[in-house]
Amino acid sequence: MEGGRASAEDEFDEFYRATAPRVVHLVYAATGDLELARDSTQEAFARAWQRWDQVRTADEPGAWVRTVAHRIAISTWRKDSNRTRAMERRGEDARPAAPTVDRVAVVAALRTLGPDVRETLALYYLADLSVDEISRQTGIPSGTIKARLHRGRAQLATALADTEAHDD
Repeated sequence: MEGGRASAEDEFDEFYRATAPRVVHLVYAATGDLELARDSTQEAFARAWQRWDQVRTADEPGAWVRTVAHRIAISTWRKDSNRTRAMERRGEDARPAAPTVDRVAVVAALRTLGPDVRETLALYYLADLSVDEISRQTGIPSGTIKARLHRGRAQLATALADTEAHDD
């Protein structure tokens, strides 16, 4: 039993090293908050370890972790938003330091995209998944994935160009 546990730990450690950076990048792209992305990813991997016997046999263990991390991030964001509103009602200033100009531009450009297009771009560019892998994990035809990538690139280019034009 002890030897089996050690190999499960080694297997999980390898899985973590191979997938954690991609999960952080994906959640960061979806939320625009690196700290939230890191925290959500860590929590998702902690949950994966607790259920490793089940997660490791899933068709796509990485997809399981990405989904959990994304859900944790959304839940955390909602709690933080509610807390901020409550603090503002009491007259407390809960605003964080201002973000950089570049971060504002990229996050604003990403927000102009629909959630499906934004997720597809994040999976392709940040999670480094192929069109076929995205199609398999999401259950969406590869032609639709290609169309979303094309549309998303064009929309991002336009949004970022508009931002630059307004800055000049």
